[in-house]
Amino acid sequence: MDLADTTQEAEFRAGLREWLAKTLPSLPTAPSPDNWPGRRAYDLGWQRTLYDAGYGDVHWGADPAVRMIFLEETEKAGAPYVGANFVGLLHAGPTVAAEGTDEQRARWLPPVLRGEEVWCQGFSEPDAGSDLAALRTRARREGDEYVVSGSKIWTSHAEVADWCELLVRTDPDAPKHRGITWLAMPMDAPGITVRPLRTLAGSNEFAEVFLDEVRVPVANRVGEENDGWRVTMVTLSFERGTAFVGEVVACRRVLGELALAARENGRWDDPVLRRGLGRLNAEFRALWRLTQWNVSEASEAARGVPGVGGSVFKLRYSHARQELYEAAAEVLGAGGAALDLEQPWVLDRLSSLSYTIAAGTSQIQHNIVAERVLGLPKGR
Repeated sequence: MDLADTTQEAEFRAGLREWLAKTLPSLPTAPSPDNWPGRRAYDLGWQRTLYDAGYGDVHWGADPAVRMIFLEETEKAGAPYVGANFVGLLHAGPTVAAEGTDEQRARWLPPVLRGEEVWCQGFSEPDAGSDLAALRTRARREGDEYVVSGSKIWTSHAEVADWCELLVRTDPDAPKHRGITWLAMPMDAPGITVRPLRTLAGSNEFAEVFLDEVRVPVANRVGEENDGWRVTMVTLSFERGTAFVGEVVACRRVLGELALAARENGRWDDPVLRRGLGRLNAEFRALWRLTQWNVSEASEAARGVPGVGGSVFKLRYSHARQELYEAAAEVLGAGGAALDLEQPWVLDRLSSLSYTIAAGTSQIQHNIVAERVLGLPKGR
């Protein structure tokens, strides 16, 4: 496989580098991590800047090579991350693009691309985390509306979201995987209560969401009633298969910074540490190639949906990221490893602890790889 840029790709890369070099110095200072209204405005502003420059639609619909070049170059240049736009751009948007009607795509996709609306994810519940299909949030149909009651937890960016990709149970008597429906819920609907959750690192990008007789139009259903589990698998394929692509580039950058810091503070003389950094370098190079394969596979698949290779990536990436920041603690030494959020990499190290849980636990990914990739029998 020839992984070198074609002439057209090289021109795209050069043009993007030139635009980033001209644009990034003029961006306003990013707000503090716990100022989510400010972060929303900042992240939407960056998305609008990308849109106006012709780069707004690279996360879906673009050629996979173009998408990879965009992610690689923006990360290398230190451009803002998607931030509050994460769910809309990388989860809900691609799902609507793949599964929505023409009317739904016309309503929901342009505002995401233009940096006008933010989405949150209402999947997990207090008693339905890894076993997502055990969710209990109910939706009964009354005419042209669903009336929804229940609760969600770990709802990303709920405080500042306009829409929520919401999983509800529409048939409580059906087998648990067959009675679920995927809805787009407006977050300003009456009956919604949002309570922020504070993470170990002190941020509050997650929330509990309580739903009390919330009315959602039937027209906001993506896919058929009770077919939501299949639609959810599409969403999770994007979440695990392509949503972490930019983070692999970020980890490779951090690894280079770690090696430089180790040389400066004398830790480079430790052969065990050097060997560990070398192994991580090989690991992230392999993960980058796997992301290229996953993105290319998604572009060739029906509706652009990634395959089960996303679970292979998610499983290994989660652990590699944790190992990266364990190595950072070794490089920093005892003083830098303390919970001082002003120290480099400490915030990311705390965040890395969640990666074997977020977007499906490693145990769930092991099951998916065993059953869908290796063809092993399901456990009883």
